[in-house]
Amino acid sequence: MVEAPDSRGLRRVTVGNETVGSAWSPGELRRILRRLGFPEDADLEDTAFLCWRGGDSRTWPDRPWLRRAVLVLMVVGLLASMVLSAVVGWPDAGGALTFAQRITGVLFVLSGLVQGLAAVAALDYWGRRQLRVSGAVVLLGVLISLATESLLLFMWLEEKEYTPYLLVFLPLWCWSLWALVLLLREKCWTGVPWPKRFAAGVVATALLTGVSLAYSTMYQPTAAPVHFSLKAKFGDSRTDRRVSFVHVPMTLYLKNTGGIPVYVINDVYTVRGRTPEYSRYPGNEDLLREWRESAGTLRSQAGEAELYVDNLRKTVISSGHFYGPGKWLEVGQEYSLERVFQIPKDPPYDTITVNVQVSYMRKDRGKLDVDEFSTAHYTWDKSEGQYYCEWQGCGQQLIYSGRVRHNNNLINVTRRPRFVTAVWSPGLWFISSISSLRFKEAKGALREEKRELDRYGAASIRTDAEVPVAEILRSAGL
Repeated sequence: MVEAPDSRGLRRVTVGNETVGSAWSPGELRRILRRLGFPEDADLEDTAFLCWRGGDSRTWPDRPWLRRAVLVLMVVGLLASMVLSAVVGWPDAGGALTFAQRITGVLFVLSGLVQGLAAVAALDYWGRRQLRVSGAVVLLGVLISLATESLLLFMWLEEKEYTPYLLVFLPLWCWSLWALVLLLREKCWTGVPWPKRFAAGVVATALLTGVSLAYSTMYQPTAAPVHFSLKAKFGDSRTDRRVSFVHVPMTLYLKNTGGIPVYVINDVYTVRGRTPEYSRYPGNEDLLREWRESAGTLRSQAGEAELYVDNLRKTVISSGHFYGPGKWLEVGQEYSLERVFQIPKDPPYDTITVNVQVSYMRKDRGKLDVDEFSTAHYTWDKSEGQYYCEWQGCGQQLIYSGRVRHNNNLINVTRRPRFVTAVWSPGLWFISSISSLRFKEAKGALREEKRELDRYGAASIRTDAEVPVAEILRSAGL
C-alpha cells in the first residue's frame, strides 16, 4: 500500500498494518520493493501487488531542492546560534566573579547545547520523521535563538554602537523569526506525547533564565556595598647629624572593609608644607576683610578660610603612588605603606599636610587587563607614540591605559571595547576615566565617561592628615 503524500510530498509504504518505508520518488519506492523481494523491474502499475491511495504512480509532489534548502537554512541557523550562545556564555560560566553571573553563563552554554540537538533533530524532521519529538525539539531551539538574539538586539539598541557581533545576531534574529513562522505553520508539535508538559518546561526555563539574568546584571551589582578604611598618620621625627634636615615618618593604611573586591585604578599621596603670612591685624580689627582675603587665597579648597593668616602657599614636599594602578584588593585585604620625607631643621612651614586619594573600580562589574594597564607610559618620551606630549603643554605625566571588560559578557558583545585611562603627576590630583575611546580621543567625552564610571562602579576615596611643624621639631628634639 502506497499512502497519499503528506505536506512535504513523502509517501508512506505499508504491508498490512506495518510501515516498511517511505519514498520521495519512484526510484526510492523501487528500492523499498527490492528490499521486500520484488524484482528490480517490477511494474508499478500492477495492482496485483501495489495499491495506491491519494494519487497514482505519477503523483510525486516532492520538491527536493526546496526541502533541502529549508533544511540547510534551518541547520545552519541553529548551529550559528549555538556558537553565539557558547561565545556569550562561556566567559561568564568559567570566569565570572559572582555565582549568579556564572549561573547565567552556564544557562547560555546549556541553551547552545539544546540548539545543537535541535540542529540534529532538524535532519530528522525534514527527513523521514522517525522521531515523534523532532519537530518539538527544533521548535525549542528556534525559540531559544529568538529569545537570545532579541535580548542582544535590545541591549544593542541602548547604545547603538557598532560591534562585529552585530553582523551575527541581527541576521540570526531575522532568521529565527522566519523559522518560527515556518514551524508554527507546519504545527511541528504534532506527535509530542505530552505537549502541555513540554510547553510548561519551555516557559519555566525562560523564566529561570530571565530571573537569573536580571539578578546578576541589575540587582546584585547594586546591592553589595563598597567600603574602605583609609588612614594617614605621622610618626615621631628624627634629626640627622650629617645633614641639616629632619626625617619625618608617616604611615598610610588601606583596607577593603566592604563586600566586593575592587581594582585600584589610580592613587596618590602628596605631602605639602604650608607657608602663611600671619595677620598684621590681631584681635577684631577689620574682621570681615581678614576673613575675605584669607578665603580668596584658598579658592581650591571651597569652604575653608583662615582668620589670622594671609597669602597661604603650599609647597609639595613629597608625592608618589600609594598602592599602585592595576592592582586589586580582595574583601578584607589590607595594605600599609611607611614613608619618610625630609624637611629643613629651620623650615619655612607652620604645618605639614598629607593628602591620600585612591580611585577604584568594582571587580564584580568589570575585568581589567592588568598586564596592559599597569604599564606606565611617560608623556615626555617620544617613543611612547600616542602618549607623547611636549612638556610645555602636558607637563611630565604618567599615563596608564588598558582594556576593561564587563563581567556580564552580554554587554561586551553589544558594546564597543571600553578603556580605562589614568593620568598621574607628582603633586597634582590625578584624572581617571572609562570610555570607548583611547587616551587622546577620550578628551571631551565627559558624558560618556560619567556613564561608564557609574556602570563599572568607579569612584574615589580620600583622607587628609595635618600636623604642626612645631610638633615635628619637638619630637626631633629641636
